[in-house]
Amino acid sequence: MRTVVMTTPPLGPRGLRIMWGSSEGAIPAKSGYPPPAATPSPASVWAPADNSAPEPIGSLQKHYENLCMEKSQKINPFVLHILQEVDEEIEKGLEGITLNIAGNNHLIPVERVTGEDFWILSRVLEKNPYINGLDVRYNFLGDVGAYYAAKLLQKQYSLIYLNLMFNDIGPEGGELIAKVLHKNTTLKYLRMTGNKIENKGGMFFATMLQINSSLEKLDLGDCDLGMQSVIAFATVLTQNQTIKGINLNRPILYGEEEESTVHLGHMLKENHCLVELHMCKHDIRNYGIKHLCDALYLNKSLRYLDVSCNEITRDGMVFLADVLKSNTTLEVIDLSFNRIENTGAKYLSETLASHNRSLKALSVVSNNIEGEGLVALSQSLKTNPTFSNIYIWGNKFDEATCVAYSDLIQTGCLKPDNTDVEPFVVDGRVYLAEVSNGLKKHYYWTPTYGEACYHSANAGFNLVQATLFLCVWRGPTSSHILDQEETQKKPKGCPGNGRAEDPDFPAAIMSYKPPPPYIRTPF
Repeated sequence: MRTVVMTTPPLGPRGLRIMWGSSEGAIPAKSGYPPPAATPSPASVWAPADNSAPEPIGSLQKHYENLCMEKSQKINPFVLHILQEVDEEIEKGLEGITLNIAGNNHLIPVERVTGEDFWILSRVLEKNPYINGLDVRYNFLGDVGAYYAAKLLQKQYSLIYLNLMFNDIGPEGGELIAKVLHKNTTLKYLRMTGNKIENKGGMFFATMLQINSSLEKLDLGDCDLGMQSVIAFATVLTQNQTIKGINLNRPILYGEEEESTVHLGHMLKENHCLVELHMCKHDIRNYGIKHLCDALYLNKSLRYLDVSCNEITRDGMVFLADVLKSNTTLEVIDLSFNRIENTGAKYLSETLASHNRSLKALSVVSNNIEGEGLVALSQSLKTNPTFSNIYIWGNKFDEATCVAYSDLIQTGCLKPDNTDVEPFVVDGRVYLAEVSNGLKKHYYWTPTYGEACYHSANAGFNLVQATLFLCVWRGPTSSHILDQEETQKKPKGCPGNGRAEDPDFPAAIMSYKPPPPYIRTPF
């Protein structure tokens, strides 16, 4: 399994993140936390039907404290701090708030949220018209937290974004969330990344997509999906006309026939709404990429194709280069960590230079390409006015490559933010250094300072917005080293608080115990 950096997403102002906004016009900072941009004036999906202002609500902080006392639950200081600051923002009239309660925050004191903590939090957020997004990535929710997340989705009619990434949710928790989405009509974007819901949980989500007609983006990457569930998604998506983006990265597949890729290729022939498809680590070879390319002759909606971390070679580029001559919708292609070599790079460069005028971004990071192929790709940037982003780090640079990309940057044919290399000179010779730009640099992690959604680091998502979400992050300025003992304290009354008095609580997770405490650290 690939090791990833578990650094925190920088908190928005006081743990907030704003959607539908921009980085311009931000409110002046206070207490070291830069505030977010205000939301635009047009009514959003969580606004009342008559465009009236939401009804005033009581203090979230007070409500949280009272519930903790009533249920003998230990108060989580991190959650309390965030709710306190949310109250202040609500008093200013701010709407469309996304709470960021990321458990891997290294900048301020964090006590990770458990399933029992989330029970209290879900009660606080019920029917709150000001909160339209909740980000609780990298916590310890487990299947218990998944149960209360499902309850929240039943009662919170303004929630359009929910991030449950890496929360130790298993197949039972996945089933609960999938089933509640049968009737939910407000949620637009769900991230289940890294929760091992396995094939069983994946089947419940595939079934959900047959019924749900409001969800627009679903991320099930690194969820240990099986062949059966991947094929089920491919089958369901031939009929579903709502999903615009789906992530099926790193399923657990067996066999050499690329059956899942063949089914997803068939789906692309039938589906004319999907904009974004991620198939990282699908064991795709040349046979599989041929089936995908055959589908792209007919598909007129897909704009972002991610086939990184597969086994595609130069022969597969013959099919991709050919389809790009006629396809006018693909804008972003991620071929990172394959093996297309010089020959494959030349196939692509010839098509981009003389035929295709729709592709905007191409990543060929770590593809065993040498100077000849890299220079050929650089030439296509000079003749193709649409082709603006290229990422080449991890290949074999020679002096001709360094000079070619240095010239592109100096002449303005390639903007520095649109590539992952930067030229520098030593003793009169040009070299290339790596910079932190890419198509999805911050998929698993985000920097501890600066803009987490900065366009140059996440160019793929910015060039192709599969949903209408636009995140604006602000990072706190203070630093704090987590105290392991304090971070791992278990709340009083756990396990069991709230379960005995809820007759609907599934028996399958009555015996749930929080996972062994630990702190995820960068590799």
